[in-house]
Amino acid sequence: MAELSEALLSVLPSIRVPKAGDRVHKDECAFSFDTPESDGGLYICMNTFLGFGKQYVKKHFEKTGQRVYLHLKKTRRLKEEDTNSSSGDPPRKKPTRLAIGVEGGFDIPEEKYEYDEHVKIVILPEHLDIPRDGLDGLPDMVKDRISSAIEAILTADSASRKQEVQAWDGEVRRVSRHAFSLQQLQNGVRIPPCGWKCSKCDMRENLWLNMTDGSILCGRRYFDGSGGNNHAVEHYRETGYPLAVKLGTITPDGADVYSYDEDDMVLDPSLAEHLAHFGIDMLKMQKTDKTMTELEIDMNQRIGEWELIQESGVQLKPLYGPGYTGIRNLGNSCYLNSVVQVIFSIPDFQRKYVDKIEKIFQNAPADPTQDFSTQVAKLGHGLISGEYSKPSSDGEQQLDQKDIQDGIAPRMFKSLVGKGHPEFSTNRQQDAQEFFLHLINMVERNCRSSENPNEVFRFLVEEKLKCLATEKVKYTQRVDYIMQLPVPMEAALNKDELLEYEEKKRQAEEEKQPLPELVRAKVPFSSCLEAYGAPEQVDDFWSTALQAKSVALKTTRFASFPDYLVIQIKKFTFGLDWVPKKLDVSIEMPDELDISALRGTGLQPDEEEMPDIAPPLVTPDEPKGSLGFYGNEDDDSFCSPHFSSPTSPMLDESVITQLVEMGFPMDACRKAVYYTGNNFANPLVLPGSSGPGSTITCPDPPSEDSVATIVSMGFSRDQAMKALRATNNSLERAVDWIFSHIDDLDAEAAMDISEGRSAAESISESVPVGPKVRDGPGKSFGQCWVCLNHEYPVSSPTPTPETCLQDSDLVAC
Repeated sequence: MAELSEALLSVLPSIRVPKAGDRVHKDECAFSFDTPESDGGLYICMNTFLGFGKQYVKKHFEKTGQRVYLHLKKTRRLKEEDTNSSSGDPPRKKPTRLAIGVEGGFDIPEEKYEYDEHVKIVILPEHLDIPRDGLDGLPDMVKDRISSAIEAILTADSASRKQEVQAWDGEVRRVSRHAFSLQQLQNGVRIPPCGWKCSKCDMRENLWLNMTDGSILCGRRYFDGSGGNNHAVEHYRETGYPLAVKLGTITPDGADVYSYDEDDMVLDPSLAEHLAHFGIDMLKMQKTDKTMTELEIDMNQRIGEWELIQESGVQLKPLYGPGYTGIRNLGNSCYLNSVVQVIFSIPDFQRKYVDKIEKIFQNAPADPTQDFSTQVAKLGHGLISGEYSKPSSDGEQQLDQKDIQDGIAPRMFKSLVGKGHPEFSTNRQQDAQEFFLHLINMVERNCRSSENPNEVFRFLVEEKLKCLATEKVKYTQRVDYIMQLPVPMEAALNKDELLEYEEKKRQAEEEKQPLPELVRAKVPFSSCLEAYGAPEQVDDFWSTALQAKSVALKTTRFASFPDYLVIQIKKFTFGLDWVPKKLDVSIEMPDELDISALRGTGLQPDEEEMPDIAPPLVTPDEPKGSLGFYGNEDDDSFCSPHFSSPTSPMLDESVITQLVEMGFPMDACRKAVYYTGNNFANPLVLPGSSGPGSTITCPDPPSEDSVATIVSMGFSRDQAMKALRATNNSLERAVDWIFSHIDDLDAEAAMDISEGRSAAESISESVPVGPKVRDGPGKSFGQCWVCLNHEYPVSSPTPTPETCLQDSDLVAC
């Protein structure tokens, strides 16, 4: 006991009790996917509250000197079923809200396992184990301090838990903007308490009462032909009466109210008054029909995620071992799972992160959970190694397919890459293509001074603009990572079948019959390639050869071919009403892909380039045109004498083009360059400041953890300090600040070298002149398509690429 007391007294100053702002990583190792359920359990540093698996806890001790850890070990066993029904749990209630974790919503899935938890303190390097109940006999001060720390760690919400959405409610509705000003006609309509029927057909369910004129009409037709005949929505289109209540859902507590104008379920605080207008007393009404929430819940309960990845009802055979590790869904995270499975099937990403994992971990900052390279390496190793792709010990006995392998749950990775992003920081569904580009951008930021695996996707696009009036041309190049293919519906191979389907659909809608079986347009992939390479007419093109607007043809070609081509089928288009529509189309993918015919040729000997002159600018302070023979005040043809004035500023078109490619509107880019005198990248000098780069001094010095994180991305310590001071110690803003001031920082670094300072403090020599681009033949062999929606390679016969293309993006390997 004396030895024990002495050891605890020596580490007592380093033991902390977690506070409200501390992140307690008690669910997952910072460097692996080990958990308290793993064979070696999980070691939690009682000073930093970072979690470590058995193979990493000693390394953390050697690197930081932290000696005391709380060891958690959980042993899983199946719950014993209670055969005594009188004392058993009550039956689970049917959900009444489209929500998770709230009253009336879906319960968080009940664990079918029970856990035996073992807690002890471990002191390194002696590996002195002290059971939680072995603190008796210690001095009260020591015992109380350690017991308080243990209890606080065990009861604190884990860092991963804080990142998760505790309760999601899909039934939260806003008050309709029509609720307090709804027009109600004085037409004498009175609604009986029962016996309703659609006034335009024989439907007696899914009926909606329009609260302006009292019409009773059936609801929308569902995708499977059930539901209604669309009479309620057609009535709104004819009359503009916005609010309708679903009959059969009216109770003293409320009802389903839909706003056609707002296109959403809404709240009506004046519902009782609006219903009383038609003789309906809410207090006497009873529910007789399913609410829209209940209908959605029923659909969610019928359709399971596992059933969606079956092929014709055939159960797929699970695989195990290296390269066959599954990823758990963290709540609508299939977009993330799909992208990272694709990324780590590529050797360049494996070499960058998996092969160099030891070096990455060794150079990790004090908090590795916030280090991009560490978490990407951890994820890659988890997917490739096969350590987490093993059958569960009870997998053969379990019917639940989710128990076949444990897989990995990339909570730390998802939290890190989504931090600060308005979409990827949530648990909402996201687009795989958008996340792919977001991840590519993060890799770019973290590989400025080292090997960049993004080179496998990067290619140059050559765009040729030909002025039809002068026949002169202009060539530009830009970097891209995705080939976006249009879908030419006019190239469908089954046009007759489509016309027949549309006619049958029209007749079924008129006769209120079930819709015929869906027929999809079958568009050849070759037609998509032809549409990509076809010239596109550009109206209102400013021709520098004419110094006036003209019409041009734009042709897009590849200036280089990447090792791996990511293809996005542009499934969304705009109708005549400018409403986005998703194309329901089937595209058969080829076994081999040859796009060598799309290689650009550059300026040809028989072509003449347009002069490199920036277009003129109309500013808010100046008229669009001048009266006289040039036109009138409404003339915006840029042909007035104003634009030919020798004092008019000449804009740097290359700068404007760069800004436009970033996604900013053309007019905004012109104004920005105009008002900065073509020096858009110059630092802002505020009135009263001492000069460029002047910032408000932070009251607190930058944290070492933040500095180390930025330095690990390839920047110097001096640059990290400047960025953190300029952004009030915000890590996310600091990284953006560096990239937006990189030219100034490089200039300062060069000056430092010229003044005899250490070149190691500068990264100017490591900044490439331009993005490195590989080039290949433009033809693939042994074609492989990976679906960015279903998380597995797409190869015939299970499943077929054309099936996946209905809802997914593909990447060609």
